[in-house]
Amino acid sequence: MNMKHQPLVMILALVVSTSLFAKGAEVGKPAPDFTLQDPMGITVSLNDFKGKHVVLEWVNYDCPFVKKHYNSGNMQMLQAKYTEQGVVWLTINSSAPGKQGNYSTKEILQRSREHNTAFSAYLRDESGKVGRAYGAKTTPHMFVVDPQGMVIYAGGIDDIRSTNVKDIDKATNYVAAALDAALAGKAVATSTSKPYGCSVKY
Repeated sequence: MNMKHQPLVMILALVVSTSLFAKGAEVGKPAPDFTLQDPMGITVSLNDFKGKHVVLEWVNYDCPFVKKHYNSGNMQMLQAKYTEQGVVWLTINSSAPGKQGNYSTKEILQRSREHNTAFSAYLRDESGKVGRAYGAKTTPHMFVVDPQGMVIYAGGIDDIRSTNVKDIDKATNYVAAALDAALAGKAVATSTSKPYGCSVKY
């Protein structure tokens, strides 16, 4: 290769690489539709819930950051609080077969019972297709979709990046704030934030 062409090639490679990683669900744009199955094989599509607020929560029960929110009961409290207000809460697992977080049907049901979960559905995304469509990077990684199917929040669950349960009460919960505002017909003050947690095990 001609040496004088190397910088141009490197720039083009960087642009392609950046564009690949930049893809995902964006605030203010339609949420990518998807169809997945729950542990019992029941099919669930995002479009089933047009007219409702929907929360998408990426999960891996073995991730320390996820354990922080489940072992403390924080995630289940949020699930219960908002589903009681008519919000649909879809918990999605994009761990590939053989990777951490990919569980058998029996284990999913057992762990969900042990955690006393209150989500609307736990959905399997073993191919990672849905996770990649949304640009889900971490567990947890959270998205809120409005009744028109638009993404109104994307990012972390709160503003304190830690595995310490004691930080939950001190943190600003972005998902709760987004839902409270949206349900009251108000604009979401913080619509994006940097997600934190374990990497999704694609």
